[in-house]
Amino acid sequence: MNHEPVATMRQRLCVQTLITMVYSMTGFGSAVVEFTTKKFTFELKSLNSKQLDLSLRVPVGYRPLEAEMRSIVSQRLERGKVELVMYVENTGCDSAVQINTAALQGYKKQIEQVSDALGIPEPDDWYSVLLRFPDSVKGETAVELSDGEREAVLEGVRQAVDRLMEYRAAEGHKLDEFFRVRIDRIKALLEQVPHYETERLVKIRTRIEDALKSIPQVEYDKGRFEQEMIFYIEKLDISEEKQRLTQHLKYFIETLDAKPGQGKKLGFISQEMGREINTLGSKSNHAELQILVVKMKDELEQIKEQVLNAM
Repeated sequence: MNHEPVATMRQRLCVQTLITMVYSMTGFGSAVVEFTTKKFTFELKSLNSKQLDLSLRVPVGYRPLEAEMRSIVSQRLERGKVELVMYVENTGCDSAVQINTAALQGYKKQIEQVSDALGIPEPDDWYSVLLRFPDSVKGETAVELSDGEREAVLEGVRQAVDRLMEYRAAEGHKLDEFFRVRIDRIKALLEQVPHYETERLVKIRTRIEDALKSIPQVEYDKGRFEQEMIFYIEKLDISEEKQRLTQHLKYFIETLDAKPGQGKKLGFISQEMGREINTLGSKSNHAELQILVVKMKDELEQIKEQVLNAM
């Protein structure tokens, strides 16, 4: 059991926040808090989502605390599809809490119907399944929550959020490393582009001249030909695309090093990187350059896929 003081733990988490610049939206956190003869268990899980989508499953007697519980979670989690589940167990010998038989019968009937409809087996251990549903016990509504019990419940929520943020931070470190490796690879591929540019322009000119020569008895103004050639080659110039892509790569890393919560911004930058890489591909007219572009696209697609999970 963790005996670290709550204040110390929160200070440690604040330090981690300063170090961790990318958080994953996927995570899980749990906490157990005891108060007199009750044990409260909290499970908090999150998946990626564009906005904060928070759902709570709380026993009837503790639903008056839902607003405060939502506030605690939403203050720490800016985005993600989040689910908080609370379980209550009476650890005392004498308990006024009773099994809600009617509710369990209803849950069991519904599970049997779902099992029949989907063709999946029914649970082997009915008790463990049914007793985890909300309202599986009754009697809580008759008891008014004391200040001590209320604070115990809210502290449990805070601890579950702390655990979830620790998980998100650990996954965020992996995302950060993943992004940096892919950006470095794109940068290395971009640095190879100049090796083919002179050869590329020579091949383009040669191909056009050979095409003209293959047409019998064709006459053309060489001066006009040179003007049109210059105009055509200027249209295929990729200097600006290289410069903009270099800036986007740099900006992506700068954003990684900025404050947390930059997931959306990273997504926008990756879209701009994609535009420049696509333009490079359309202007390349060179087999080796197109191979480099395909490799850049592969690295960028991996970034786009994972950036959806960055908070």
